Amino acid sequence: MKEYNPKYLALFSSLAISLLQILLILILFHHSLPSFEYILLFFLINVFLIYLIFNSVLQKFIYKKIKLIYKSIRTVKSENNQKHSSNLLQDVEKEVAAWKNKQSHEIMELKKMEKFRKEYIGNVSHELKTPIFNIQGYLETLIQMPDRINPVFDKFLKKALENTDRLNTIVQDLQMIAKNETEGLDLFWTSFNIKDLIEQVYEEMEIIAQKNSVSLTYKQGKCLGYSVKADRERIHQVLTNLVSNAIKYNKKNGKVIASCYEMDNHILIEITDTGIGIKQKHLPRLFERFYRVDKNRSRKKGGSGLGLAIVKHILEAHNQSVHVRSTIGIGTTFGFTLEKA
Repeated sequence: MKEYNPKYLALFSSLAISLLQILLILILFHHSLPSFEYILLFFLINVFLIYLIFNSVLQKFIYKKIKLIYKSIRTVKSENNQKHSSNLLQDVEKEVAAWKNKQSHEIMELKKMEKFRKEYIGNVSHELKTPIFNIQGYLETLIQMPDRINPVFDKFLKKALENTDRLNTIVQDLQMIAKNETEGLDLFWTSFNIKDLIEQVYEEMEIIAQKNSVSLTYKQGKCLGYSVKADRERIHQVLTNLVSNAIKYNKKNGKVIASCYEMDNHILIEITDTGIGIKQKHLPRLFERFYRVDKNRSRKKGGSGLGLAIVKHILEAHNQSVHVRSTIGIGTTFGFTLEKA
C-alpha cells in the first residue's frame, strides 16, 4: 500500500476544511441573517470534520506506528503467547515502563561493577607496594655486597632490580589513577612561572636526552614567562611524562620543542617532537591505560604504559584538557591548557 507523507496529508486536510467552511458560510449567508440554529449547525459540522480528519491521521500514522513498535517489543521479548489488553496504548506504556526499569537496574549494576573495579585496583596496587619495596631492598643489598664472586650473578641481579623498579613505577601510577577515580586528586594551588618549570624538567631530562641524541629546545618567541595557576608538582609530572615520551619516541638527532601561547584567560603549553609521528587511527586512544601504538617498540622503550593516562587525569582534575596532533614522518605535538594566574 502506498504511504502518504503526513505533511502533505495535513495540508490537504486543512484545505478541505477551509473549502467546506467557505461553503457553509455561503449557505448560511444565503439567508439574510443566520439564525442561532444555523450558527450551531456550522460549529458542529466543523467539529465533526476536524474529528474525522484527526482520527484518520491518528489511525494511519500514529496508531499504526505504535502497533509496529509494540509488535517489535513483543517479538524481541518472545512473549507473543501472553494475553494482552485491548488497549494498545496502555500495553505500550507498560512495556516502555518495564524497559525503563530494566535499563535503570542494568545501569545501577554497571555502576556498582565500575566502583568495585576502581576500589579493587586501588587495593591491589596498595598491597603490592610493600613486597615490591622489600624485594628492591634485598636486591640492592646483594648488589652492594663486597664478596660477590660470579659476575653473571651481578648481571642477573641488576636486571632483576631494573624490572622491580619498573614494576614499582607501574604500581605507583595505578595507585595514583585509582585514587583520582575514587577520591579525586588533592591539588595544592599556587601561581608559578610555566617557563621556569619547563626549564626544570629539561634539566632533569638532559642526561636521557643526550643519551638518545635529542636536543631540548624552545620555539623561538613562543615560550615567554607566563604565570599560571595550578598544582606545580602535578604539572611537573605532566611535563615530565610528555617530555619523556617526546625523547623516547624521537628520531636520532631530533628535537623536543616547548612553546607557550596566551589564550584569553588560559595559557596553552605544547610539547612537540620531531619523531616518526602517530597514525590518525591511534590518536583517540592514546590516553587509555596501557594502550600502546607499537607494542613491541613501546615495551623495549620501557615505561608503565600509564603516562598519558596520568596526564589526562591530572589535567581533568584541573578542569583542563589535553589534545594531540601528529603527522607521519614529521612528528607529534601534545598540548594542554592551564588557567592564567
